[in-house]
Amino acid sequence: MTPARPAIPVRPAAPAPPVTPARPAAPARPAARRALRRLPLNTVAVLVFVLAVFPVYWMVLTAFRPTRDIQSETPGFLPVSVTLEHFRHAVAADGFWIFWRNSLLVTAGCVLLALVVALAAAFAVARMRWRGRRAFLLMVFIAQMAPWEALLIPMYVIARDAGLLDRLVTLSLIYFMITLPFTVVTLRSFLAGVPAELEEAAQVDGCTRAAAFRRVTLPLLAPGLLATSLFGFITAWNEFAFANMLIIKNQDDRTLPVWLSSFSNVFGTDWGATMAASTLFALPVLVLFLVLQGRVAAGMTGGAVKG
Repeated sequence: MTPARPAIPVRPAAPAPPVTPARPAAPARPAARRALRRLPLNTVAVLVFVLAVFPVYWMVLTAFRPTRDIQSETPGFLPVSVTLEHFRHAVAADGFWIFWRNSLLVTAGCVLLALVVALAAAFAVARMRWRGRRAFLLMVFIAQMAPWEALLIPMYVIARDAGLLDRLVTLSLIYFMITLPFTVVTLRSFLAGVPAELEEAAQVDGCTRAAAFRRVTLPLLAPGLLATSLFGFITAWNEFAFANMLIIKNQDDRTLPVWLSSFSNVFGTDWGATMAASTLFALPVLVLFLVLQGRVAAGMTGGAVKG
């Protein structure tokens, strides 16, 4: 008879480690709290936007309103009825197309002249090393900071003594002088951001210095050229003080802003037609900005950080 095997002692199971409660995860900052912190800044931004856009909105709204709604004692902020009669009166008014042409000629002359001169000056400052270069840049910055209103009387005296009153070319030259410092500074920053080695490589391939600049560097300056062109266009297109002071006798040489200031009929100021003409006056700048918006933004930021 086989003896029974002794029972194998069973080890008692190790006690389970005490379960520690899991630490609650750090709560992420709720979006509501972030929005609450941004509320004052967003409120200020909305107020600034409304203050900037409301005059333009009121101009366009008045241009499309009938005369009875414009002269109503209770102003409405939404259009009840729409009419194009004011636009027909503005376009058919005496001198509208003449003054439109004058503004376009003065603006185009100012922009083209500023681009040509500023491009040459910016190239000399960015690509060449010559004595007095920093002093020249300092003078350009000082000229850019000078207020335009301080130049009214000197420009009138110079134009009177030189026999240049009542001439559109005088306005183009003055607007060119006003926009030139900004154009030089912006284009100089862009030229400084374009490596000179690109032009040198083109010269090695057989291009002259002028051909290398025209074929290699100039296409890269397109955003800066567009940004400065738009700035010059807006400046010359909207300017009123010099045009009102220098064009005195020859009324047909006035620009559109001066003509708008005297837009009236036999009953006084025709606000509907005035706002319609102002809307048409602002339309070219708006269309130009919308078309060139992307390149202008690139030109502004690129000219600000390069150089």
